[in-house]
Amino acid sequence: QVQLVESGGGLVQPGESLRLSCAASGTIFNIYTMGWYRQAPGKQRELVASTTSGDTNYADSVKGRFTISRDNVKKTVYLQMNALKPEDTAVYYCNADIWTLGSRRVYWGQGTQVTVSS
Repeated sequence: QVQLVESGGGLVQPGESLRLSCAASGTIFNIYTMGWYRQAPGKQRELVASTTSGDTNYADSVKGRFTISRDNVKKTVYLQMNALKPEDTAVYYCNADIWTLGSRRVYWGQGTQVTVSS
């Protein structure tokens, strides 16, 4: 059974940094796209950043502040978040397109809360 487990969320002040991690486990033959989404209260879930075979994609609102990276050996994706703003407050979810036993599908983590407040 494939699982994605996130860590690294918390409460920070505006301008500070956080690093989120998301590790995949289980029977995994290959991981294609890995990404981070976020959902603020009363808003739809939105893409923050994604990475596929070395290519990266960012939401306009985080370009220049956030960096996505991955370690294929550790099956882990990271999101380095710098210069955080109150509007970055949300639950952050990782997802991954994974080929596992008998199927290929997108999996989601459980979410980690990021709160930016003074």
